[in-house]
Amino acid sequence: MNGLRETCPMQGMRKKRSRRIAGILLFGSLTISAAYAFSGFLHASDSLPHGAPPARVRGDYLLLFIKCILCMAVMWVPQAVTRRWLPIPDRLYTTYYVFLYCAVFLGNVLDFYHVVPHWDILLHAFSGAMLCKLGFLLVGQLIGEEHAPVSANPLLVAVLAFCFALSVGALWEIYEFVVDRILDLNMQNTHAPDGTAYIGTAALLDTMEDLIADAIAAVLVAWAGYRAEKKKAPRRMQIVALTDAER
Repeated sequence: MNGLRETCPMQGMRKKRSRRIAGILLFGSLTISAAYAFSGFLHASDSLPHGAPPARVRGDYLLLFIKCILCMAVMWVPQAVTRRWLPIPDRLYTTYYVFLYCAVFLGNVLDFYHVVPHWDILLHAFSGAMLCKLGFLLVGQLIGEEHAPVSANPLLVAVLAFCFALSVGALWEIYEFVVDRILDLNMQNTHAPDGTAYIGTAALLDTMEDLIADAIAAVLVAWAGYRAEKKKAPRRMQIVALTDAER
C-alpha cells in the first residue's frame, strides 16, 4: 500500500511535467511562427506574377499571424474551465496542446495540410476522440450523484459523450462555412486550386469526410468509455444507496 501511495503522486507529477513541457513547446513554436508570419506580411507581395510557382502572399501571412495569435489565446481555455467549473485531467491538457500543435504549427505554418496526405482527416479523428473524452467528463459533472439512474446507465453516458463530440465537429464545419463566405477562403475545399467550383457531392466531400472522421473516432472512444463506465456502475449505485440510507 505504501508503494502504491508513493507511485500515485509520482505519476501525477510526471503528468503535470508533461503538460508543462507540451505547453511551453506549443507557446514557443507559436511565438516564433507569429514573428515569422508578421515578417512575411511586411515583406511579401500582395499577389504573385502570372506563371510564378505557388508561394505565400501578404494576405496568407496575415491569416497565418491571426491563427497563431488565436491559438495562443485558446491555449488557456482549459485552464479557465478548470478554475470555474470542470476539473480537466493533465493528460487531456497535454492531448489538447498536442492537437493545437499539429493543427496550427504543423498544419498551417509547416503546411502539413498540403504536404501530408489526409492530414485534415487525421486531425478531425484526433479531435473527435479528444472531444468524446471531454464529453464523458462533462456528462459526469452535469449529472452528479443526485441522478443515480442516469449516471448508472453507461450506454446513456456514452451516447451523450458521442453526441457532444459530433456536435462540436458540426459547429466547426459551420464556422468554416461562415469564414469561407465572409473572407472568400476555401477552408471547406469547395473549389479546385485554380478556383473552379466543385459541383454536387464533390463540393460536400471535404465536409462529409471530416464529419465521418469525427464520428468514427468518437464512436471508438465512446465504446471504450462505455465499457469502463459499465464496470463502475454497480459500485456507483452502492455508494449512492449508502448515501441515501444515511440521509
